[in-house]
Amino acid sequence: MARIAVLKKSSCKSRDCGKPCMTFCPGVRMGEETVKFEEGSKYPIISEELCSGCGICVKKCPFRAIAIVNTPETVEEEASHRYGVNQFTLFRLPIPRPGKVLGIIGRNGAGKSTALRILAGEIKPNLGNVQNPPDWNEIIQFYRGSELQAYFEKLSKGALKISYKPQYITNIPKVYTGIVGDLISKVDERGVAEKLMKELYLESIWGNQLSTLSGGELQRVAIAATIAKEAEVYLFDEPSSYLDIFQRIIAAKIIRSLAEIGKTVICVEHDLAALDFISDYTCVIFGEPGVYGIVSHPYGVKEGINIFLDGYLPDENIRFREESISFSKAPAMPKLDLKTTGSLLEYSGFEIKLDGFKLKASSGGVKKSEIIGILGANGIGKTTFIKVLAGLLKPDTAFTGVGSLKISYKPQYLEGDYTGTVREFLLSAAGASILDSSVKSSIIHPLELEDLMDKSISILSGGELQRVAIAGCLLRDADIYLIDEPSAFLDVEQRFAAAKTIRRIVESKSKAAFIIEHDLIMCDLVSDRLIIFEGEPGRHGLASSPQDMRSGMNSFLKMMNITLRRDVKTGRPRINKLGSKLDSAQKSIGEYYYAPVKK
Repeated sequence: MARIAVLKKSSCKSRDCGKPCMTFCPGVRMGEETVKFEEGSKYPIISEELCSGCGICVKKCPFRAIAIVNTPETVEEEASHRYGVNQFTLFRLPIPRPGKVLGIIGRNGAGKSTALRILAGEIKPNLGNVQNPPDWNEIIQFYRGSELQAYFEKLSKGALKISYKPQYITNIPKVYTGIVGDLISKVDERGVAEKLMKELYLESIWGNQLSTLSGGELQRVAIAATIAKEAEVYLFDEPSSYLDIFQRIIAAKIIRSLAEIGKTVICVEHDLAALDFISDYTCVIFGEPGVYGIVSHPYGVKEGINIFLDGYLPDENIRFREESISFSKAPAMPKLDLKTTGSLLEYSGFEIKLDGFKLKASSGGVKKSEIIGILGANGIGKTTFIKVLAGLLKPDTAFTGVGSLKISYKPQYLEGDYTGTVREFLLSAAGASILDSSVKSSIIHPLELEDLMDKSISILSGGELQRVAIAGCLLRDADIYLIDEPSAFLDVEQRFAAAKTIRRIVESKSKAAFIIEHDLIMCDLVSDRLIIFEGEPGRHGLASSPQDMRSGMNSFLKMMNITLRRDVKTGRPRINKLGSKLDSAQKSIGEYYYAPVKK
């Protein structure tokens, strides 16, 4: 069995901690150099050959900087790449196939982007040999007998043309300058620039500078630029980030069209509905984030997503998560008996104008222990609506709102300019209550914040910052929580953990929440009722009163022209293929949100 020792250098503070990783190591005390500091290095090196796996250094490290894990025997000789001594290791690689879309699902930090970068030719796989990396002949020999052998043969000769959309699209203006239309026209080797401009709704920004674009606009430009290139292989790393539900479905259709003309397509995605809609088959990447990742064998898209939700690989007899993720299999069953709960807030309708945009909201209310989901396109007034509820914006018309009720608001865009640590930030939100065992078990542990407590807010990644912001919002003393896009930057498991945490807090404290969400599955999982936004993005929006789930979802899905069904095994929502028998049958009876149960 292979043993992996990983040191998280961003957490290690060996100069200040007294070096307990050396002091308490049995191997060091016996004269072995299990843990040592090389001359000129401020970080320890842990010998994986001499390490017994006792785990004492892991427990003694005050900064949780060390991880010692045993990898499954089935992958012991299948390392594809290692970043360095005591650094992350990826085992196996996804197998691309012409004319198919391979969907990749897994946790943040498990190696999804690493796998794409290897297949894109940005990283040359070292097969785990950091000291003496192999040449291309050795790499090709290692993958003999699989589709990857031919893939790397062509890649090594420069005979494989690849178009790659990276994960971090906010870096695009730093690399490319100029106007949107000029960029896409410059890379348009397939003669599809004008078509993509219309399909991805880029007309209004075609003449804009890249540096002025929002996240969603940059994402659509990046997708267009990637598709416009003539290539054999197209790689997309999280194409749905920053996009609203409408834009995700449009992007998925366009990406799928590449496979229909024989291209090889690989897509990393955290939105399960979008992943299901876009993919022909899937690979699950599991392991310990930041330590190691293992690429599963390929599965059919339905089977692969269900295996991920179950947390168990039956063909390898590996359980990679203790608990399975499940959904209610009964269609549109209310999570809360609204007849037995008291009203917490009643608000009046209002109108507000901002920079040429006009929002008109209908009156409504929320009950104790209730969560109201908010669905709609980007730029249609959802954030404006909850800012009015929060008292951050004043409507142009008379408004009866929250009154003396206490509000806790998590904004859409998070800034990492807070100078303190995560611990200090959470203490400022909740006081000493974060030390309570109940808070640790209900918020800190589910959101996986233990390892972040001593980190500065300013250095957190997008996903880490999101989880800290959700925790800060829920820790404040409030009657109503207003949460804007909690799933942004989170992986699938973190999204479900966040949804369960929000629901647990709201129900246990008899509070209420309004949640803006673009992930259909998370919205379905967490919401009791829905507010639907219609209108024209950037010009005018209309917010409905809160509706029951079936009415709200039917209205929203009809606008999107898609239908949902529940997976028979897991109960998860699945988007029907457009034009399929079930899609047509549900549309014919006006049931876009699951077909009614036959009695």
